[in-house]
Amino acid sequence: MNPKLREKTMESLSAVLPITGIVLLISIFLVPMELGSLVMFVVGAIMLILGMGFFQLGAEMSMTPIGEGIGVQISKTRKVLFVLLIGFVMGAIITISEPDLQVLAEQVPSVPNQVLILTVAVGVGLFLAMAIVRIKFQIDLSKMLIILYGLLIGASFLVPKEFMAVAFDSGGVTTGPMTVPFIMAMGIGLASRRTDKNSASDSFGLVALSSIGPILAVLVLGCFYKPTEAVYSLGDVATVATTRDVVRVFGGSIPTYAREVLVSLLPIAAVFVIFQLLTRRYHRRQLKRIAVGLVYTYVGLVLFLCGVNVGFAPVGSFLGKELASLVFNWILIPIGMLIGYYIVKAEPAIQVLNHQVENVTDGAVSVKAMNRCMSVGVAISVGLAMMRVLTGLPIGWIIIPGYLIALVLSRFVPKIFVGIAFDSGGVASGPMTSTFLLPLSIGTCQALGGNLMTDAFGVVALVALTPLIAIQIMGIVYQVKTSAMQKKALQNAAFLDDCDEIIDLSAR
Repeated sequence: MNPKLREKTMESLSAVLPITGIVLLISIFLVPMELGSLVMFVVGAIMLILGMGFFQLGAEMSMTPIGEGIGVQISKTRKVLFVLLIGFVMGAIITISEPDLQVLAEQVPSVPNQVLILTVAVGVGLFLAMAIVRIKFQIDLSKMLIILYGLLIGASFLVPKEFMAVAFDSGGVTTGPMTVPFIMAMGIGLASRRTDKNSASDSFGLVALSSIGPILAVLVLGCFYKPTEAVYSLGDVATVATTRDVVRVFGGSIPTYAREVLVSLLPIAAVFVIFQLLTRRYHRRQLKRIAVGLVYTYVGLVLFLCGVNVGFAPVGSFLGKELASLVFNWILIPIGMLIGYYIVKAEPAIQVLNHQVENVTDGAVSVKAMNRCMSVGVAISVGLAMMRVLTGLPIGWIIIPGYLIALVLSRFVPKIFVGIAFDSGGVASGPMTSTFLLPLSIGTCQALGGNLMTDAFGVVALVALTPLIAIQIMGIVYQVKTSAMQKKALQNAAFLDDCDEIIDLSAR
């Protein structure tokens, strides 16, 4: 096995094993599962591990250099309209190719799928163009976020309450495994030609602004469409009696996801080919590496999505229904927090973000610190989501104060942490959230007889919210520690200067 692939696979193994162990323990002590269902879950976990390994290596070899190359080329041009056009087209193409958006479109009632997909694509395209212009002209990210989220909060009061949770969910769903590595690399490429002190901090923020577009787009749709209840059904865990049945179920699903991922990757591959023909940026060896990387990305996403959707999602729905039926169903809150703590590490784009943060900050913000901070934030958000399902608490009571806190913090933390924090919100709410946590929430809501639109949806939005606060708090702690170290260094320097003066006086 390729040493780099082995390394990525081992990282995936350490990320997926904890969540697999938690589900197995729940099946032993709280919610007994049939042996066939358990086998399906374990096979899904194995496919998840292999898929994440291939995807991470593929993204590193292909998506990152393509995104950086396009970012560098955009930064060279002085034509603002051309920059806006490229940003819009790239944002729209990548959004339409995002697999998670197809899932969201199926979940929203009363809105035609193509209408939702195209509207969200336009929203992402517009805001990605805006994000590129922000980096090019060094506009303060915090001020932009305050203005834009102010618009979001204001618009949220104008739409039916049934639409609010889905709208905020869309912001997290559309920045998934296909979009994030490309957009983040583009940001690094855009900022790489700058030599000012804010170049590193300005390389982040593209995902943050791109996440706002779909929320606004779906809120606008809410003014025209009036859904009252979600028509949503989750499949049961496939019934299997033999190992041949397991192979049959997964084997029958792979072609479906192979087609989906192929459709998703083709537009990006086409953009790369056109970009290379126009710029001749990459030499033969780089082209070969990128081509192999795209194949790895393709294989990884097929394995990942098949494992998650066939093995994980039905189990999430089953656990939600069974745990909600217990007399002490409040146990869903601590269990949800435990699952949230570990599940974020299994998101394929999270590790891409964390490694890029470590590289850009020269190790000042390590992968370990990012993982810990993201895990704490997502644990809190899933606990809040489970509490909402059990109590029917309106999502606006959490989302609006949460964003206000995050925006206030953005005025007091180092600039680089603002971009990292708001990027991390979109990255954390990826396919693991939409295919395990959302089914868990929906299964619970169905068992309790709640309203899916107002009670079950919103878990993705909450997962996208809490890292914003958690990572900015980490930024404040980092700033305090750095200031203390600088103060101590100055004191030591002053002490040494005093010693030198005393020695000089003694010598005289």
